[in-house]
Amino acid sequence: MKRRILLSLLSALFLLLLVGCGGTDGGKTLKVGMDAAYPPFGSQDEETKDYVGYDVDIIRAIGEEEGFDVEINNRAFDGLIPALQSWDIDVAINDITVTDDRKKSVDFSDRYYIAGLGVMVRKGDDRIQKADDLRGKTLGVSIGSTGEEAARKIDGANVRVFNTINEAFLELQNGGVDAVINDIPTNEYYVMKTGGEKVATAPAKLTQEDLAIAVRKGDGQLLAKINDGLKKIKKNGKFATIYKKWFGVEPPKDLMDE
Repeated sequence: MKRRILLSLLSALFLLLLVGCGGTDGGKTLKVGMDAAYPPFGSQDEETKDYVGYDVDIIRAIGEEEGFDVEINNRAFDGLIPALQSWDIDVAINDITVTDDRKKSVDFSDRYYIAGLGVMVRKGDDRIQKADDLRGKTLGVSIGSTGEEAARKIDGANVRVFNTINEAFLELQNGGVDAVINDIPTNEYYVMKTGGEKVATAPAKLTQEDLAIAVRKGDGQLLAKINDGLKKIKKNGKFATIYKKWFGVEPPKDLMDE
């Protein structure tokens, strides 16, 4: 009798675990992990305390297409993959770059953003169309950034280092530097927030990184749903609307054609 009771309790516990992990069994709640300190990808509204951002809108749109309610779990970035592996969350979306090392621990969806290092110029300045056009230019960067590392490798470049990227952007507007090298998402967000009146993003890109949604290794069922939802929102126009809302420009053609 005790053994039957124990088996019944274990079966009930197993069913509860399946219900809690909605992403893997077609349940209604998708537990989404993100570090809400990465605007424009994810942050918490100071007044409403709601989670907002590009990543938030993307995963909610996917959830709507696939029949999931989305529950945001705010966690430190370095704890997202461990949380996936311990079944605390179902997916992680947080400006996560796809790398070979991370692929050993999680599976990734199709990309939903193309990141990397880009170039900011003064509005109307079309001299910098490709990376080679940065040679011999005065370049603004933030101290200790990947932008600074890249700028110092450019032949003949005069690199000016600033404490913050906003200081570099202001110096660009004042004509003190020819261009600023910085992360593409931050560049696009800055142009959008300032109305694009004084600065613009240049076509030149120094590096390219794909951002994707992470799921537990081997969770092919959930991965298929995430990719299906992502394809649907690209096709029905929701993806482009979200992209333009947060970055002020249309998404790249090669991102939409996938």
